[in-house]
Amino acid sequence: MLGPVLLGSPCRQIDLRRITGTPERFNPLPQGCHLWVTLSIKAAAVTAGGCPDTARQTLACWRGTSDKARMKALPNIICIGSVLWDIIGHTSGRMEDGADVPGRIRRLPGGVALNIAMTLARLGLKPSLLSAVGKDAEGDELLRLVAAMGIDTRHVLRPEGLPTDRYMAIEGPDGLIAAVADAHSLEAAADAILAPLHNGQLGTAEQPWTGLIALDGNLTTDLLGRIAASQLFAHADLRIAPASPGKADRLRPMVGHPNATLYLNLFEVGMLCQRRFNAAQDAAQALLDLGAFRVLVTNGSNLCAEGRHRQGIITATPPQVQIVKVTGAGDTLMAAHIKAEHHGALREDALQFALRCAAQFISGEA
Repeated sequence: MLGPVLLGSPCRQIDLRRITGTPERFNPLPQGCHLWVTLSIKAAAVTAGGCPDTARQTLACWRGTSDKARMKALPNIICIGSVLWDIIGHTSGRMEDGADVPGRIRRLPGGVALNIAMTLARLGLKPSLLSAVGKDAEGDELLRLVAAMGIDTRHVLRPEGLPTDRYMAIEGPDGLIAAVADAHSLEAAADAILAPLHNGQLGTAEQPWTGLIALDGNLTTDLLGRIAASQLFAHADLRIAPASPGKADRLRPMVGHPNATLYLNLFEVGMLCQRRFNAAQDAAQALLDLGAFRVLVTNGSNLCAEGRHRQGIITATPPQVQIVKVTGAGDTLMAAHIKAEHHGALREDALQFALRCAAQFISGEA
């Protein structure tokens, strides 16, 4: 994704749209970095940092910074939302209300934003997290594990006096039976988690982030409404998912955002539209009619639909696999779809890739 580039010195800037004929812009780089840039621009050249070069593919070399520092400074995507511990109980037997059955209980890193970031990192991207994690032993352990996966945790807020959030679920042979999400610390932190987008770490009001952002519905309705109206997000490629069907209605302020792609399941669309749907393509059309510009709707193992304003709806059927786990499957699909499109996949190919990755996750292969 392209945006303003610092050329030669921290205060000299150039808008490359006139040279390349592209409306895209380079994301801002850290202050103090000198940059050499060569671009593929119709047999022209750009002088950057006093060093002319022929136009090729984008090549950036920052003086005085290590490879490790450069990697950390440029995430491919910012993931905003829940970062917590998943506590998942799984049983192979059927469960009735009040049942007490044998099974397995696991504790692992989770939360919608983190699930997306973990899949993106596994697929080769460099995600950065904006969230709130308690300043406690559980939070320390969680962030150590996450950083070891290659995910940037430098901008995660560590509020005093708030515990690390948790999610507890029970899964059976047919999928999720019940779950409780405790994201109170994230909700209490509110817009404080967004500070890096305006304090110069990842963007400013004058040079906002213009790349990919994944948002999850664990953010409050008020905060999502302010994000929808904020100029800090006006030029970003927004990918949005509800945290659960019960929180789907929180996404209402984002429905008409021109840069937003909504990822929902059939039941979540029903909650948002206040009506029932039997097919993903009908649900996708209802969201477009509601004012959405782009949507991806899943329906378990049934037909999935991706719809775009004035570009119609395409469908695909997920691979049929045995269910081993379900918590995080929708986040995996969303991340895989983002990755495919980030690398230029065609619309149909991106949808198929996302469905394959989600099937591998559900079957326990990923």
